[in-house]
Amino acid sequence: MKERLEALRAEALQELQQVAGPQQLNDLRVKYLGKKGALTEILRGMGALSAEERPVIGQVGNDVRAAIEEVIETKQAAFQQAETENRLREETIDVTLPGKKLGAGAIHPLNKVAQEIEDAFIGMGYTIAEGPEVESDYYNFEALNLPKNHPARDMQDSFYVTEDILMRTHTSPVQVRTMKAMNGKPVKVICPGKVYRRDDDDATHSFQFNQIEGLVIGPNIRMSDLKGTLLQFVQQMFGKQAQIRLRPSFFPFTEPSAEVDVTCVQCGGHGCRMCKQTGWLEILGCGMVHPRVLEMGGYDPNEVSGFAFGMGVERIALLKYGIDDIRHFYTNDLRFLSQFVRM
Repeated sequence: MKERLEALRAEALQELQQVAGPQQLNDLRVKYLGKKGALTEILRGMGALSAEERPVIGQVGNDVRAAIEEVIETKQAAFQQAETENRLREETIDVTLPGKKLGAGAIHPLNKVAQEIEDAFIGMGYTIAEGPEVESDYYNFEALNLPKNHPARDMQDSFYVTEDILMRTHTSPVQVRTMKAMNGKPVKVICPGKVYRRDDDDATHSFQFNQIEGLVIGPNIRMSDLKGTLLQFVQQMFGKQAQIRLRPSFFPFTEPSAEVDVTCVQCGGHGCRMCKQTGWLEILGCGMVHPRVLEMGGYDPNEVSGFAFGMGVERIALLKYGIDDIRHFYTNDLRFLSQFVRM
């Protein structure tokens, strides 16, 4: 048996010297050292040996196994080293090549315009107030002097959840909630947020859009304060050359009420296709807070007065950037959005 083990050692070492790759090396390992390998088959015959021979043959078997394993480990390390060197050659990075420019994200134009509007009013001493988008009929309509039979309460204009709960149609409910929370103290807030109306989507309308409304309440608040505030806002948004005009209008929650126009951002007021040759573009609605609204908010209209205004963020963005279709803001078209990366 000792001669067979020695012959196996010589045969295995000779074959291992001629191994050409990792797979062949593994095959030889199984052939000689596996559970059904040649060495195992020889050592199974040790049961027929005498007690004196078994330790001697066992030692020889261990020596043969160790010799074969040593060569296998050496070969395996050599193959791994060769593979590593080959990968390093193939995957070499040329650090002199120009880098690939990564596309940088940007603030969405609507968010950017909203932030600019907020910054303009915060600079004038306003604070930001927020409220729920799912609103009660009382805060959305009744507290704003909109009686039950008012056309704005028509089901075609609003998304009702129940008879008394709806998706807010403006951010004016936030103004009412703010008035009640202030308990008769002066108010100077803007109320940004999403609003919902049952409109068909087209170039100038959407069922969901963004509003920013403002409210100021205190002693001796006048219409001239409102006009001066809006003029300063418009000039900050569109430039010092921009001017405004107020046209009489009607809103249930303000009296008197007005629509505000700004000089056309395209032609500077000279008349063009964008402003339909008038030189003016409608931008927002405003007015003095109706006495009834003041009363329902917890204020005495004989002691204080106030003004309110409201604008659509999309409307301001359309005018500021000369965009002709509101739907561009919501289609996630990178060809459109990429124009605002550096703005």
